Amino acid sequence: MSRFEVGNNGVSIPTAVDNKALADFEPPKKPKRNKFAFVCAILASLASILLGYDIGVMSGAIIFIKDDLKISDVQVEILVGILNLYCLLGAYAAGRTSDWIGRRYTIVVAAAIFFAGAFLMGFATNYAFLMVGRFVAGIGVGYAMMIAPVYTAELSPASSRGFLTSFPEVFINIGLLLGYISNYAFSKLRPDLGWRVMLGAGAVPSFFLAIGGLTMPESPRWLIMQGRLGEAKRVLDRTSDTKEEAQLRLSDIKEAAGIPQDCTDDVVQVQKQSHGEGVWRELFLHPTPAVRHVMICAIGIHFFQQAIGLDSVVLYSPRIFEKAGITSSNHKLLATIAVGFCKMIFILVATFLLDRIGRRPLLLSSIAGVAVSLATLGLSLTIINHSNHRVPWAIGLCIAMVLTAVSVFSIGMGPIAWVYSTEIFPLRLRAQGASIGVGINRAISGVISMSFISLYKAITIGGAFFLYAGIATVAFFFFFACFPETQGKTLEETEALFGKLIGWREEAKKIRRKRKMEEDNSDRSNKLCQLELGNDITTDSKC
Repeated sequence: MSRFEVGNNGVSIPTAVDNKALADFEPPKKPKRNKFAFVCAILASLASILLGYDIGVMSGAIIFIKDDLKISDVQVEILVGILNLYCLLGAYAAGRTSDWIGRRYTIVVAAAIFFAGAFLMGFATNYAFLMVGRFVAGIGVGYAMMIAPVYTAELSPASSRGFLTSFPEVFINIGLLLGYISNYAFSKLRPDLGWRVMLGAGAVPSFFLAIGGLTMPESPRWLIMQGRLGEAKRVLDRTSDTKEEAQLRLSDIKEAAGIPQDCTDDVVQVQKQSHGEGVWRELFLHPTPAVRHVMICAIGIHFFQQAIGLDSVVLYSPRIFEKAGITSSNHKLLATIAVGFCKMIFILVATFLLDRIGRRPLLLSSIAGVAVSLATLGLSLTIINHSNHRVPWAIGLCIAMVLTAVSVFSIGMGPIAWVYSTEIFPLRLRAQGASIGVGINRAISGVISMSFISLYKAITIGGAFFLYAGIATVAFFFFFACFPETQGKTLEETEALFGKLIGWREEAKKIRRKRKMEEDNSDRSNKLCQLELGNDITTDSKC
């Protein structure tokens, strides 16, 4: 086809510019999700199955343990909740260990420790022996909970960081469902054997986690902090959506690590601050306004994630269903499987919404839904508790609200606590900052799970859920006031949003204006180049 056409004035004008040249200015197609980063995130997130399985299996196993070992309600509370406190030691140690030996090998260490704990619990002969196994398993869970989201956040490209970093919460819920199914499957065995098989089976996922950990690449951010630029560049090339993004991520991390941009050696000397030196001082004793804001948000989101009492719903769901009028052990265990199924389905939905809707809208809608469902659950249990006869509609409402509470929690509060608290910390503080978040999370979970039975005996089971609903309401206003949106921003760009606890919205507006200006300038440049190409009818020059 001719490139010229005669116009009304008889002058030849170009009708088609070089198609290849014009194609250079077409909007770039959205890159596909990086499959290698996807696989690595799945392998790392297998660590979270350990916690989910332990929570799920203990909720049912405790029915048989109580009868077999003849323990009291107080001992039940301690046995169920103490693992969360043991996690504190594991989370603290994991922060330092991951800076010392790397993120990848820390995942292997977590799997090995939990394997030993599951083995001990499976062969426990008395309450004291069982508590030793809980201690070892708790250390392993603390390691796993800290390292899985950190590794995934540092490996993921910005376009899918929310999607991939939510994987640990997805696998917690998969582990939870597996624990519930294990309860039902092994409940057919002899009572003294069934609960031991339930607990010992936790060694299986830890074995596969250790094997998977050995096949994964190291975190590029950790490699750069060690001065291993060549290895980091190869990992970034494989885990980024484009080569340009890999180069940009490399540049950002080098800047954060204090390495000159013109340094291209494979191995360089860096100032060694990778073992936690000075980090705790910067976090607690002399924080900048930005670090203080980050700490308040990270501690706050982990505190409220557990203080609203969802662990009580998950761990003690057989007791809640019993209070609602379900007396058969089989029916109670089947109802808990429904709880696990709802949690897993909605956490999968959340993974696809995090990078589309954003963290903030999901977080606020989720916590509002939790507050309403817990208040309604408290109301239905109160009606059942004060009724002298069976109230079918209240029983149905109670079951529906349990399923609703875990569903709306899983679509927002569940995954966002881990995504948000890992991406807001600066690189130099990320490992220790994440371990603090896990520590707070597990400490509050331990308090909630070790006090639920005593709490509902003191203020009734309906009163306990009214209390949790009130805490969820406070959480809503805290999140609304203090939490900026981090969707689609690089980890380094996210740091700029923090510094003003309430006034962060101004900085968010500046970032939006800057992006809009850059997009407008890019569009204007593309149009000018296209005009130049259209006017240049004698050459194939390109802008």
